[in-house]
Amino acid sequence: MADTFFVGKIGVGSTSATGAVGVVFSMMSIIQAIGFFLGHGSGNYISRKLGAGETEKASVMASVGFYFSFFVGLLVAALGLIFITPLARLLGSTETILPFAKDYLSIILLGAPFMMSSLVLNNQLRFQGSAFYGMIGMVSGAVINIALDPLFIFVFKMNISGAALATVISQICSFTLLYIGCKKGNNLKISFKNFKPSLLLCGEIAKGGLPSLLRQSLASVATVFLNTLAGGYGDSAIAAFSVVSRIIHFAASTIIGFGQGFQPVCGFNYGAKKYGRVKEAFFFSVKVCSGFAVLMSVILFVFSGHAIALFQDDPEVVRLGTVALRAQCLSFPFNAWVILSNMMMQNIGRVGGASFLAMARQGLFYVPAAFILHFFFGLTGLVFAAPAADFTALLFAVPMQIAVLRSLPVSSQRSEDSPQ
Repeated sequence: MADTFFVGKIGVGSTSATGAVGVVFSMMSIIQAIGFFLGHGSGNYISRKLGAGETEKASVMASVGFYFSFFVGLLVAALGLIFITPLARLLGSTETILPFAKDYLSIILLGAPFMMSSLVLNNQLRFQGSAFYGMIGMVSGAVINIALDPLFIFVFKMNISGAALATVISQICSFTLLYIGCKKGNNLKISFKNFKPSLLLCGEIAKGGLPSLLRQSLASVATVFLNTLAGGYGDSAIAAFSVVSRIIHFAASTIIGFGQGFQPVCGFNYGAKKYGRVKEAFFFSVKVCSGFAVLMSVILFVFSGHAIALFQDDPEVVRLGTVALRAQCLSFPFNAWVILSNMMMQNIGRVGGASFLAMARQGLFYVPAAFILHFFFGLTGLVFAAPAADFTALLFAVPMQIAVLRSLPVSSQRSEDSPQ
């Protein structure tokens, strides 16, 4: 959001530059997808093993997840820089957006190892119940990003490259603080001597992280598909959808954050066979997140034009963005049940259901909805593709999660009353 906001104030070419940030966000989603895959995969395993009292196994997994993420990040950075022009085109760049996208992407890729590793460290800390250290690391990076954006963009005249550099520096700062946090208190220590990858651990990472990989990577695919279709209507359309996606992503991040707080509670109690607490925590989380989602939807619907105008003053971007944001507000509350159901299934090892829900909104439903609605209704169809996908995902998520909740064994009274 910081990059989108400040890039939108550049002046001449700001619409194309804003579109470039939206285009490159798809690549950042892929980097995040790998980070979440390794972070959630290792973190889910860690929380279950800690709940079962198997600290040594949890410690080995922490190091395996971390070093895998850094090595994969280096590989992604190298390949991305080698093929940067075709990659920028593949992400949905138009000819006018392409130069901005390459400038932004070339710097963002340099931060890939730190971005991936930060996500892994943050998730591992969270799954250990040390969310405070994770919060310090991530929030510090965000604050630094916000502070450096105007400095690099306007004072040093670096324009969109300054926004990218600010993002990378903030990611490195987050990485450093998170790594220090792992050495504090009783947190699992990251050590290369514990980097002992095995087929068993890789399988556990895949089982616990696959839904996150599918969710994030398909979100990237959906964004690329949207940018490609919207590109036919000019840079203003891409910029409008880019701004709307930032706003919705920001609102949804609160639900995701609350769900991530639910996950260690879920994983620890599931590992300790305290299934009543798992159910109680799920329904509590759904109530809170649904209430927040309804409130945010009302606020954003009423002030949608003002929200878009904060990022872009192009009249066409504001007009289209207002309509698109209001459309997404209609279905935004559905995200609470879908996201939390997905997280719970993922956390307790229900890989099939979690993977389906992870794919449902972004891949199985959104892309076909966008294609069909665009075919019949043009740009208006693209606007309402997201609400249609959200509603369809909810129709599947409700019966699937109810079946999972009913399948959990009834905990003994003694188990429920024992210390957590």
